[in-house]
Amino acid sequence: MPTDWPPLAYESWSATCDTLHAHTQVLGKLAVKLAPPEPQLQHTALRLSARGWETLALPAPDGSGAIVAALDLRTHEAAVEHSNGREIRIALTPNRSVAEVTGEVLEAVGRLAGAVEINPTPQEVPWQLPLDEDDEHAGYDAEQVATYFEAATHAALVLGEFRAPFRGRSTPVNAWWGTFDLAVNFFSGRPADPPSDDFIMRNGGDAQQVGVGWWPGDPNHEGAAFFALAYPAPDGFADANLSPAAARWDEQLGEYVLDWEDVRTSPDPQALALEFARSAFRHACAVCEWDPVLAATAEGVPPAIR
Repeated sequence: MPTDWPPLAYESWSATCDTLHAHTQVLGKLAVKLAPPEPQLQHTALRLSARGWETLALPAPDGSGAIVAALDLRTHEAAVEHSNGREIRIALTPNRSVAEVTGEVLEAVGRLAGAVEINPTPQEVPWQLPLDEDDEHAGYDAEQVATYFEAATHAALVLGEFRAPFRGRSTPVNAWWGTFDLAVNFFSGRPADPPSDDFIMRNGGDAQQVGVGWWPGDPNHEGAAFFALAYPAPDGFADANLSPAAARWDEQLGEYVLDWEDVRTSPDPQALALEFARSAFRHACAVCEWDPVLAATAEGVPPAIR
């Protein structure tokens, strides 16, 4: 079966990637401010929909209903929509800075649903300019964004199929605006000691979990890849030979990875990516001593629907 999954190398679209990443942070900051808090910071996560990145329905600051903020990667616009049907759209074009778009998004929220203030400090990125002052990130190539969106959609469908049969607690396929990745997390039901008292770590790392995801690459890992991790990771977690053979342990990342190129050039990319996800999860559950009956449900034992 020929593949139509596109190539995606960070170096080929780095300027656009970083700008798009910064735009997703504005959406994430709105979720942080407006959404009711959830364990492991789930209320801060975004979703990848058929149009791009977007928040869930958020309470309007003025109590008038709900709003959704989105990056429409088909029409190349930021959008703020109110549950009463009103919406404002903001063009995403070359040479429009993150600061300009941020200001217009916040203005749109204010016009539709009441004023809101966010913490403009970017998170988990190598730059420090506040979002509302960031005039450095302004690259936006629509074709590059379309290629990314196509790749991300394939990856999200893999992760969605992987998580579907699991009968324990799991997350949806989250779009994380800090690390700019897509991920699904599974929980054993046991608590864990957070690795530090940092806000993200003490709230996100207080439960035993296994995560599988995908990211489009960054300066530390030039190519897009699927990844898998366990927390807390016991001795021996890094020693497995996962399937397929192209999967490997990345010491710098502290995760197993399967490079996008190995996936997209295979005869059946969907099957290969699922093979990696299931192999990594099987290994993580074994070394982390999860209930084997619960772990088996991720592979459809018993079937999700009977």
